[in-house]
Amino acid sequence: MSVRKRKWTSKGVEHEAWVVDYVDGAGARRLKTFSKKKEADAFSAASKVEIRDGVHVADSASVAVKEAGRLWLSTVGKAGREQSTLDQYRQHLELHIVPFIGDTKLNALTLPAVRAFEDGLRDDGRSAAMVRKVLVSLGSLLADAQERGLVARNVVRERGRRRKADARQEQRAKGRLRAGIDFPLPSEIKALVAHLAGRWRPLLLTAIFTGLRASELRGLTWSALDLEGKVLKVHQRADRYNAIGRPKSAAGDREVPMPPIVANALKEWRLACPRADTGKKDADGQPIKELRLAFPNTIGKVESLANIINRGLIPTQLAAGIAHDIGKVDEDGQPVLVAKYTGMHSLRHFYASWCINRRADGGLELPAKVVQERLGHSTIAMTMDVYGHLFPRGDDGQELAAAEAALLA
Repeated sequence: MSVRKRKWTSKGVEHEAWVVDYVDGAGARRLKTFSKKKEADAFSAASKVEIRDGVHVADSASVAVKEAGRLWLSTVGKAGREQSTLDQYRQHLELHIVPFIGDTKLNALTLPAVRAFEDGLRDDGRSAAMVRKVLVSLGSLLADAQERGLVARNVVRERGRRRKADARQEQRAKGRLRAGIDFPLPSEIKALVAHLAGRWRPLLLTAIFTGLRASELRGLTWSALDLEGKVLKVHQRADRYNAIGRPKSAAGDREVPMPPIVANALKEWRLACPRADTGKKDADGQPIKELRLAFPNTIGKVESLANIINRGLIPTQLAAGIAHDIGKVDEDGQPVLVAKYTGMHSLRHFYASWCINRRADGGLELPAKVVQERLGHSTIAMTMDVYGHLFPRGDDGQELAAAEAALLA
C-alpha cells in the first residue's frame, strides 16, 4: 500500500492530490484520492487493519443506504420476525432513514454523518423516542450490511457503545422507579387482590405474582401451566396484532414459580375458561372446542391489551380505592376519580420489587441474577439499570449495629 502525490494541470491551473494505491483482500487493485495528505495517511492506516482483519470494503463495492435497507428488510422477513416488528422497521426505513440519507453510500456513513442525521431528524420534528428507535434500526441495517460485505464499520453501534455508560448513569439518576408512584405499594396490592373478581381475577393475580409481560400473559397457554408443581413456562407471546410469536429474547423463554394463590385461582378459572373452536365437529355435528389460551377473550381467542386494562385493571383499582382526584366533579357533584396506575407494566415493576425486598419487609430477598431470570431480562445489566436502586444496601442502622456487635463481641 502506498501514498503518493499526484499533480496535473487543467485549463492552465495546477492541481494536486494524494492517492492511496493498494490491493484489497480480494486481490483487486484500488485507488482512492484525497485532497490532503493527512486524510490519505489516515485512510491508508485504517485500510491496512481492515484488510488484515478481512473486513475492508472499497467504495466501489459499497451500496447506498436505501439498497442496503431493502436487503435488510428481506433478511428480517425471512427470519420469521413478528409482523409488527417488520412493519415498524419498514416505517423507520421509508419514513425516516431514506428521506435523509437514502442515497448516501454506506462507506460514507461516518460518525459525524450519523450525528448530522440524528440532528436532522430532531430538527424535522421527530421526538427523542422516535430518534432513538430509528438509530437502532439503522444500526441493525448496518449490521446486516456488514455480514453481506457491503460496509466495514457499523458506526451507529460504535457510537452507541461510547454513549452506553453515560446513558446508564442518566437512567440511574432520572429514571428511578418509585413505589406508590410508578408501581403499587404492598398495601395497594393487598387492596387490589381483595377486590379482584370474575375473569380478571386469575389474570391479574398471575401478573402480580409472576411478573409476566402483558404480551406474555395474552399468549400464555394451559399447556404451559403446571398447576400441581406451581410453575408456568413462558415460551410465546401475543403481539399487538394478536399474532403469536416467540418471547422478546432468548432469556424471555423461562420458567417462573407461582405462589398458591395463583395456582388455586387458575384451577378454578380452568373450569370456566372459554374454549377455542377447533374448526372440527363431533359425531353429533357439534363444534369441537378445546382449552388453549389461559386468558382468552369470550370466544377463546387472544384478548386485547385494551380490554385487560380498561375492563380489568382500571375498574378493579377504582373499586379498591387506588385512585386520585383530578379536581373535577361529575353531574352529581361528586369528585371524579381516576385509577392511579394505567398500565400493566406497573404490576411487573411491583413483582420485581417484591422479588428484591427483604423477607422482613414481606419480600422474597432474591439475588439479582435470580431476579433477572424471573423477569426474562437478556442481561443482568438491564435488571440493575432498572431495579438496582431497589436492592437493600446492607448498611442501614440496624444492620450496622448488628455487624458492630458481632465484631466486638
